[in-house]
Amino acid sequence: MSGEKKQIKEVLIMKRKTRIISISLFLSICLLFAAFSSVFAGDYGDALKGVKSIKALYDFRIGDLKSAALHLKLIHQTYKDKEVRALDKKPAFVVVFIGPSVKLISKNREGFSPEEQATLSEIAGTISEMSKDGMKLEICLVAAKLFGVDPATVLPEIKAVPNGWVSEIGYQAQGYSLVPAY
Repeated sequence: MSGEKKQIKEVLIMKRKTRIISISLFLSICLLFAAFSSVFAGDYGDALKGVKSIKALYDFRIGDLKSAALHLKLIHQTYKDKEVRALDKKPAFVVVFIGPSVKLISKNREGFSPEEQATLSEIAGTISEMSKDGMKLEICLVAAKLFGVDPATVLPEIKAVPNGWVSEIGYQAQGYSLVPAY
């Protein structure tokens, strides 16, 4: 009988060790998952700590087609970022087109190569999506005049303002954070 008790005791000890190892392994996997999930979720650390809403104003002056297309997509992705959208209030984004960027938001595509026209179509598509998502888009008429852009040819989603700087000053006075896009 003592041999059987010894075997039973050894089996119980093995089961206990197996349970401890299993629990330890499970907890380790949970900790590892938690650590990596915050990395993959785009954890912004302290940047969004205590933030209830985001109001961003993009001073958009990029005149290079490919760079402008890329930056507009990035602005739109920022607006749709899951952590930005998870804040208490819906984000408020405004893009004010100033300087050479005004040439890229016109329906008039004279003087552009077929490849450039394809990029202009991509820009127009991104602007349309941004507008549908509720982002405000404005063009500075001072810049439009300076760069020879007829206001009647500006993409329909974009509101014309007499002076983009006055608009930007107003948005900043309302608490919008200025983000230069040059």
